[in-house]
Amino acid sequence: MEMNKKVKLSPSDLQAVAWRHQFLQGSWNYERMQNGGWCYSIIPAIKKLYSSKEEQAAALKRHLEFYNTQPYVSAPVMGVTLALEEERANGAPIDDATIQGVKVGMMGPLAGVGDPVFWFTLRPILGALGASLAMSGNIIGPILFFVLWNVIRLAFLLTTVDYGYKVGMEITKDLSGGLLGKITQGASILGMFIIGALVERWVSISFTPIVSKITQPAGAFIDWDKLQPGADGIKTALEQYNALGANGLNEIKVTTLQQNLDQLIPGIAALGLTLLCCKLLKKNISPIAIILGLFVIGIAGRFFGFM
Repeated sequence: MEMNKKVKLSPSDLQAVAWRHQFLQGSWNYERMQNGGWCYSIIPAIKKLYSSKEEQAAALKRHLEFYNTQPYVSAPVMGVTLALEEERANGAPIDDATIQGVKVGMMGPLAGVGDPVFWFTLRPILGALGASLAMSGNIIGPILFFVLWNVIRLAFLLTTVDYGYKVGMEITKDLSGGLLGKITQGASILGMFIIGALVERWVSISFTPIVSKITQPAGAFIDWDKLQPGADGIKTALEQYNALGANGLNEIKVTTLQQNLDQLIPGIAALGLTLLCCKLLKKNISPIAIILGLFVIGIAGRFFGFM
């Protein structure tokens, strides 16, 4: 590539990337999730921006890192990334860590927006509209759902890739003022905060070893033998359960190791496992090996009764 000639992505280049981007989850995998689809999407731009095979290979390699978000709101992330790649191809001091940091920093917050908007709002509304027509015998119902959903989806992808590209160009204009560095740092912090907050939700561990068994005094548990038959007995049981809680279901109160851990710090086991996996990844342990190891530990824990 000639350094005196500035290379620039055209609207047709952006559209080609946006079209490919709709297949983001086509090669989803448990190791790096949407990285294959992302890399496939960005190929037209990489070919335009970098002339040598070595530069193209290096660019595609950095885009094979971990990536995962809601597939539609990923489009503006792609647009910003294209702007960064364009500036880098023209000599701007943008390294691999900066590009990956912006991607990771944006994917977490946007996933939290995309899921409720597309999966939990737009699709159910369109599905209900199509189903109501179909139930009345109108063949337009399923056709309407299919057409509207894909028109909205494709329009969003095409427009937000272009929007993200324009926003990204504004960011890269202030490289000398450190704006990109601040945005990268802020995006990374926000992304890590979102991921950290979701650890307890995504990671579930339950240690089943029994720590203690205590016989509860009368009145501290539901005496099932003394309940009246029929509806009156059910009403009494529900009232007692509401007052006593889950510990009042049985005469013997059983406390497990997991309950003690939850009283100490809720989610501490999930956090510990997540940090352990991060440490193993930093030691270049394969994610596949970690996943298989977790499978083995889970099966062994279930078999021997400690999980």
